[in-house]
Amino acid sequence: MWCRTMALSAALMVVPGLALAQGESGAIQLQSTAGDRQDVSITVYNQNFGLVREVRSLNLGTGRVYLEFRDVSAEIEPETVSIKTLGGSGLLSVLEQNYRYDLLNPQKLLEKYVGRTIKVYRYNSVTGREEEYEAEVLSVNQAPILRIGNEITYNFPGRFAFPEIPDNLIAEPTLVWLLDSDRSRQQVDVSYLSRNLNWKADYVLVVNEDDTRGDLTGWVTLTNQSGTSYENARLKLVAGDVQRVGEGRYQRAELQALRAAAEDAAQFIEGGFFEYHLYTLQRPTTLLNNEQKQVTLLEADQVGIDKRLIFYGASHYYRGSYGQVVSNQKVGVYLDLANSEENNLGMPLPKGVVRVYKADGSGALQFIGEDQIDHTPRDERVRIKMGEAFDVVGDRRQMDYRVIGACVSESDWEISVRNHKDEAAEVEIMEPIGGDWEILSATHEAVKLDAHTFKFVVQVPARGEVKVSYSVRVRWC
Repeated sequence: MWCRTMALSAALMVVPGLALAQGESGAIQLQSTAGDRQDVSITVYNQNFGLVREVRSLNLGTGRVYLEFRDVSAEIEPETVSIKTLGGSGLLSVLEQNYRYDLLNPQKLLEKYVGRTIKVYRYNSVTGREEEYEAEVLSVNQAPILRIGNEITYNFPGRFAFPEIPDNLIAEPTLVWLLDSDRSRQQVDVSYLSRNLNWKADYVLVVNEDDTRGDLTGWVTLTNQSGTSYENARLKLVAGDVQRVGEGRYQRAELQALRAAAEDAAQFIEGGFFEYHLYTLQRPTTLLNNEQKQVTLLEADQVGIDKRLIFYGASHYYRGSYGQVVSNQKVGVYLDLANSEENNLGMPLPKGVVRVYKADGSGALQFIGEDQIDHTPRDERVRIKMGEAFDVVGDRRQMDYRVIGACVSESDWEISVRNHKDEAAEVEIMEPIGGDWEILSATHEAVKLDAHTFKFVVQVPARGEVKVSYSVRVRWC
């Protein structure tokens, strides 16, 4: 149940660096750190942001309370913060929310002391002691400018000492609330979005000797650069292209919807989540700040593979006179696999890089190629480009070109594919073509794939050659 003033606090715009109101009668000041956490869960999106939800047990007392809520992400989006109490309605009211990020560092500390007096110490090599001076800080724009006695100096060769830390400087980003508490001990549930939480998928495919099957392992690589650590967190990952508005900000209602959906997900188990996919790790894990963590996403053995050799053309070849277009062009090598249960897969695959290995004659695995795949639903096919074949090459020649009329031409083509391996190879000759087209004659069967593509499939013998000739008429306007 949302607390009674949530509607007002939800609409509150947080002013960065806003100081706490002073003189609130009877208000006490409290601090909460990560040690108060009872539960933390993180939903990480593969677009470099995440949803953090934590429950803390707090002894707030009753009445007006200033609460410094520490150990939040340094990359928090403060306008997305949501707070509620788990003890029931009417127990906690949020009167004011502030996000303080004027962090303590040497430059800021000096800036706060402009016009004030500090102590500076300089080591005297003759006496072997530090000499103490009182100095007024005049400016710190590029280097500290000090008044020491009757002199004004800069680049003073010594150390500075300050009597205290100014109230408006803090060691780490902190949420500060002015609360009205009706119960001393309460469980507070806080959610917010944070930048610089990210994950990506990586895959390792080990193919067998004849390139017909392989073992696929999927890894999730988590990166936490949010500025804080999350111990024993319940982890969920969202795969999909989530739209964000403006500078990447969610409206609060959207945040609550995402949070509710993440809470209701099944207990890494994969499940549908809106129009995306949610992966839930079945055990708690710790994400340290500035840490990369890898967790197994999937393992699939004996996945069927279809290796394909493809010799690609280009649609612009048909609109002019070229002669020999290419010579000794490499033939592309691709691995296709079906993401289906029948093929020992069938799990939605997040986008990522697939790296492929194969054992050599000694049994040692060797790297043979990698490619990027997009988000792939189950029962779709995945194509991995491995590279270019070393021993299979082709030539493409335009044997004749005839202008028939305005925007209409006919051309004759000869394609030669040569196989220098000791075994036969099947090669697909893929011909993209634009406009209205018609094949007039061909030495091999042409297969129409779509309105702008046809192909020939040829069997090239070991250390042999196959030539394909065809004529085509094209109208492009």
